[in-house]
Amino acid sequence: MRLARPSSLLIALLGLAFAGSVAAEDLEFELTNDTSGVLTEFYASPADVGDWEEDILGADVLGAGESVSITIADGRTQCAYDMKFVFDDGSETTVAAEDLCETGSFTITE
Repeated sequence: MRLARPSSLLIALLGLAFAGSVAAEDLEFELTNDTSGVLTEFYASPADVGDWEEDILGADVLGAGESVSITIADGRTQCAYDMKFVFDDGSETTVAAEDLCETGSFTITE
């Protein structure tokens, strides 16, 4: 008895269906620095994670009054993120469980 081989179209469709089910959407939002200081580090971690992820700004800074588009491509489908802001004078501010999907933006103020 000979078994039928699946068609390449069927294999491609199954591959697309599987890829779509495991892919998470990137979280994109606008970050605005509405303080008088320069933001030198910015961390965002899912609210249910106990540690800070890496500095999103890296070598970049966000000056007073400036905005930047942030993309978090961590593979999670979560919207609530804790955020930590570090300024050039060494001061730090944290914000807990901000729903970034709902707002699409966040403004840090003094």
